[in-house]
Amino acid sequence: MAIPGAEDGGHALVFGPVVDGCLVRIHSRCLYGDALRSDDCDCGPELDLSMDLIQDAGCGVLVYLEQEGRGAGLIDKARGLRTSEVFGLDTFDSYERLGLCVDTRSYEHTARALLHLGLRSVRLLTNNPDKVRALTELGIAVTVVPLVTRPRSERARRYLEAKRRRRGHTLPAEDETWSALGRSVRRFSSRRFAPGCWWRRLLAL
Repeated sequence: MAIPGAEDGGHALVFGPVVDGCLVRIHSRCLYGDALRSDDCDCGPELDLSMDLIQDAGCGVLVYLEQEGRGAGLIDKARGLRTSEVFGLDTFDSYERLGLCVDTRSYEHTARALLHLGLRSVRLLTNNPDKVRALTELGIAVTVVPLVTRPRSERARRYLEAKRRRRGHTLPAEDETWSALGRSVRRFSSRRFAPGCWWRRLLAL
């Protein structure tokens, strides 16, 4: 299913019989975190946990968007990470130092795709209020399911703190809180998909 807006396009993987109230994860591509397993961010752990939760539920939708580096692209993302390393800045300050917009992503096309699937209410796996806002503005009722993943490095902890402070993400403010919240999702941390291809269809966004 092609949807206008290539800069925020991607694919939707539909798992099982999708019905109102199912789990939905909207995930922006992160080569470093998703594929190379970088410890600098929470992208890989969030994707892993989302897939585990959807499998445990038996149905859901994973929307995987081509929005590397909060929409800046892989090259500018790499420049931002290097600037952060050299000057001790968070990635938001690094983007501003490089003259980049800190976040150019839009989720409107994703919301329309979910409507096209017949969804009018979802349980959204997210800490990002922008994703919630995009869906609710188009009439989709959203129940937020926070994604709690323990930071795997000090740099990841600082990145999560920057997202909480700069972008309003619903993340714990103290390390002790991570431990308390993490217990509720720890049972999924060692699981991966069962053998075989159990996703039902793949849609192009």
